[in-house]
Amino acid sequence: MKNSMISRRKFIGTTAAVAALAVVPFNYSLAAGPKRKKPNSKVGGVQLGCTTYSYRNMPHKVDDVIQYLLLAGISSIELRSVAEEDLGLPQMPQRPRGQMSDQEKADFAKAADGLKEKQRQWRLSLSMSHYADMRKKFNKAGIDVHIAKFAPSSWSDAEIDYAYDAAKVLGSIGITDEYSDAAEKRLGKFAEKHHSLAMYHLHGQAAEPGFSFDNVIKDSPANMINLDAGHYFGATGKHPNDVIIKYHDRMRSIHIKDKTSPTSTPAGTNMPFGKGETPIADILNLLKKEKWPIEVDVELEYDVPADSDPAKEVVKCIDYMRNILE
Repeated sequence: MKNSMISRRKFIGTTAAVAALAVVPFNYSLAAGPKRKKPNSKVGGVQLGCTTYSYRNMPHKVDDVIQYLLLAGISSIELRSVAEEDLGLPQMPQRPRGQMSDQEKADFAKAADGLKEKQRQWRLSLSMSHYADMRKKFNKAGIDVHIAKFAPSSWSDAEIDYAYDAAKVLGSIGITDEYSDAAEKRLGKFAEKHHSLAMYHLHGQAAEPGFSFDNVIKDSPANMINLDAGHYFGATGKHPNDVIIKYHDRMRSIHIKDKTSPTSTPAGTNMPFGKGETPIADILNLLKKEKWPIEVDVELEYDVPADSDPAKEVVKCIDYMRNILE
């Protein structure tokens, strides 16, 4: 299975532009300059964006992330852990290197338990005005927070309420978390309570015997599928459009990445866009044709070349998809 062809002239132009960025160190602080136009990554009626997890290996404050997004012209995002980290969430001390002694293991486990309570107290004492200010930063730059990922399914009830309150203040349509049976049973009820959505991100579960997407959404009308089209294809070799067509009314976002199929060599491997086998063009053209309210977010997970960085690679991914949709 191969991606549909895109304009060779367009792609060469894009590649040359990003290659130039790789040669000359980029001053990311200039990306948010006062004369820069606000971004618009809605192309052919399809809203393109990214999850801020893509920038995990770079300086990760909100101000930094905004600059990376402006570089790629992105106007909608899935906001990941950068939100709480930026606001000062207590963090776990670094794990001791090498083989830990029994005492070190016990001390580390005790610290982890203590951290969970510290984080709970921090969340429940945090004013929502901090999230209002964060939203103003993003919106001033022309960026909407489409989805917030707080991963709260293992938190206390009060913390889940906090997460939904924060998501609402940020302007998000809801929260996404990693899928599990327990998360699906629990979060949907909170989503209903807050008139919001609970969206579940999946990896390779679709390749497991007996798996059904019906189980991802069965316990609440507020439950939604956050399909990772790359993981799905890399694990099953099946066309993601079959799932999108069947569940489009229970889907508000798709993670996109290019992977090889499970029968290729190497199998199920993340690749730069255009180098793998995920039918990205087919997915985008389906959404363009049907006009479903499903956004497409880059989740950058392939190995970044030594002469590049994640921000420059996201530019390539977004431009690759722009060239398909234009």
